[in-house]
Amino acid sequence: MSQEIDPSQKTETGAGTTSTANSGTKRQSFKVSSKNTKSETITGQIDSAVAIPDPRTSAEVANTSSATGKTSPVTLPEKDENDWYEEPLRRGKKPGDRYVRIVKPQSGNNVRYQSGLSFTAESTSAPRTSFGRSILRAKRFLIGQPIASSEAHHQRLSKVQALAVLSSDALSSTAYATEAILLVLILTGQNNLGLALPISMGIGLLLIIVGLSYRQTIAAYPKGGGSYIVAKDNLGVTPGLVAAASLLIDYVLTVAVSISAGVSAITSAIPELNVVRSEICLVFIAFITLANLRGVRESGMIFTLPTYLFIFSITLLVVLGFINITFGFSIGNPINPPQIELPKQFENISLFVILRAFASGCTAMTGVEAISDGVPAFRPPEAKNARTTLTWMAAILVTLFICISFLASHYHIVPIEETATNYETLISQLTKRIVGDSPFYFVVSATTALILILAANTAFSDFPRLSWFLARDRFMPNLFKHQGDRLAFSTGIIALGLLAGVLVVIFDGNTNALLPLYAVGVFTSFTLSQAGMVVRWWRLRTPGWGKNIAMNGLGCFTTFVVLLVIASTKFLLGAWLVVALIPILYLVFLSIHRHYSRFGEDLTVSKEKVLPKQVQSLNMEHHTVVVPVSNLNQVTLRTLSYAKALSDEVVAVFVSDSSEAIDKLREKWDESGVEIPLVGVETPYRNIIGSLLTYIDDLHRQDPDETITVVIPEFVTAKWWQRLLHNQTAFRLRASLHSMRGVVITSVPYHLER
Repeated sequence: MSQEIDPSQKTETGAGTTSTANSGTKRQSFKVSSKNTKSETITGQIDSAVAIPDPRTSAEVANTSSATGKTSPVTLPEKDENDWYEEPLRRGKKPGDRYVRIVKPQSGNNVRYQSGLSFTAESTSAPRTSFGRSILRAKRFLIGQPIASSEAHHQRLSKVQALAVLSSDALSSTAYATEAILLVLILTGQNNLGLALPISMGIGLLLIIVGLSYRQTIAAYPKGGGSYIVAKDNLGVTPGLVAAASLLIDYVLTVAVSISAGVSAITSAIPELNVVRSEICLVFIAFITLANLRGVRESGMIFTLPTYLFIFSITLLVVLGFINITFGFSIGNPINPPQIELPKQFENISLFVILRAFASGCTAMTGVEAISDGVPAFRPPEAKNARTTLTWMAAILVTLFICISFLASHYHIVPIEETATNYETLISQLTKRIVGDSPFYFVVSATTALILILAANTAFSDFPRLSWFLARDRFMPNLFKHQGDRLAFSTGIIALGLLAGVLVVIFDGNTNALLPLYAVGVFTSFTLSQAGMVVRWWRLRTPGWGKNIAMNGLGCFTTFVVLLVIASTKFLLGAWLVVALIPILYLVFLSIHRHYSRFGEDLTVSKEKVLPKQVQSLNMEHHTVVVPVSNLNQVTLRTLSYAKALSDEVVAVFVSDSSEAIDKLREKWDESGVEIPLVGVETPYRNIIGSLLTYIDDLHRQDPDETITVVIPEFVTAKWWQRLLHNQTAFRLRASLHSMRGVVITSVPYHLER
């Protein structure tokens, strides 16, 4: 589309003059803003050969902002000087190319939006029905107002917050790791319960080794060194995908185990709730899912206090326990643990039983990798803050874990099977033995239940981020790359909540039934990550590589030995399920990647393909065709060809939250020779559908009698499961457009043959 403009044509304004003379082609730069009021304004600029009018003057100007070149008189509003800004011009080569940017989130049902020649438009991104508006209000109440992408750096975590958010899983394991060891040793008789302490010390040493190894990983990967990234970069795609599959399974189990253990702590204090254990678990999963949908920073604020209350209460319990042992002092009336009839003592305890107890206690190490995975969530300097936080986490975890094991052995605490009618957690028995039924017992019980439940938040922080990396590399559906209104990876968060809920229902919230599944995945990822670091140091030979390779090599060896122990001792108890799921997930990743690769090959633009400019269009009046695009490929070209056949007035619209992505597509567009104008819309709030609807509403507002056809490219997949990988945005867009008057919706199918 090209519009000739008389070089002498000028538009008078109250305080300035606008003239456009650019050899018949016009270029615009847009910026869309909104404020928390009923009406807002937008400012922008037109790339003209001469002066731009002062936007603070109130005058009538000719609006030629649309790609169709229509004219409508508008009045520039008066604004305070501080409310205006200048938008850098975005230049292109094709007539009608524009750049739009949404600056502030929409409020209510209106967004004020103006081009450089200023008009005010009503937002169409808000629902048009009363039911839809009610849903939106409920969503805003539960999740909050949208956060701009430019505010992402303000959503990062301090070291204090990160310790609570990313270490809650590891720290919470002190509440059940000792119990897991004793549940194995109890089978050999009471005399062997004392082995819990040396086994715990061995696990503590392993924790220190792994912690130091992950400090090296953070230093080498300051932008985030999760097991998937490290293994993929240094060992290859297959080890990377195995690590990713292991971690995804482990994150789901983390949520299920943490929630189940937390509910067990509650039912220990209130046994009557045992009959609704699963229902309580589901309620807590829903709560944590919702909290994480509100964003990383806000969820961190919610979960920080309970984590530090738990650290304080358990530390105080340990101190009171040592005071009681040394001086015999207690703040309450100590209650002896229930007497349980133990099996007959064996003469010699087998190595297999010791290894099995060691493997069970290694649940204390789950969550150690979370800080290494979550380096991008820290405030700058990210790597330094992450290493400091990891050190504090390891120190607190090792100290509390060994102290609890010592106290449990000293007081001869005997664990009770979770299926027993008189079930009581080990930490509950220990607290009663030290402080009796004093108020502090209920403080410890409450904080333990909270940390166990909120420990699931660590998985909610890392599962969506790992899913994003996999989706970026085309091993998971593109939907997992989408950030929601609060800059959270909503799809990953919701998927994790659903999977964990299913697992809780299947196992009826039984922690001991879930624990055998728990550690296989995490130690697989530990081993692959450390092996990847060994290869990295050997390949790069950076200063100090000898010390680094020794540290990571020791970590790799020890975690691999533990993995073999866990796999062999817990295989028949349920670990076989995880061992089977890892290769299945690996094959799923490969299938998705193969599909996306073939998909990309099919869409590759070649010179032999027909470009839209070669297609003869029909002569239709008052008809504009809008084509939403995401890239320049065969689907785009075919859709634009069809659009040109409908009307001369065709415009392609690309909506993104990245100005770099818009500029990159514009360059590709210019180089390809496609003469259809491209409109770039930047939406910092990632509201793709809403921004596109607002643009379409602008076109309709300028000429209410005009017919607007939106041509949506869609993929027809060869296999049923491939439908899950495509067309989510197209489906939502079509549903939203149905409520708009004067808009015709049509689809251009593209059949995928593989």
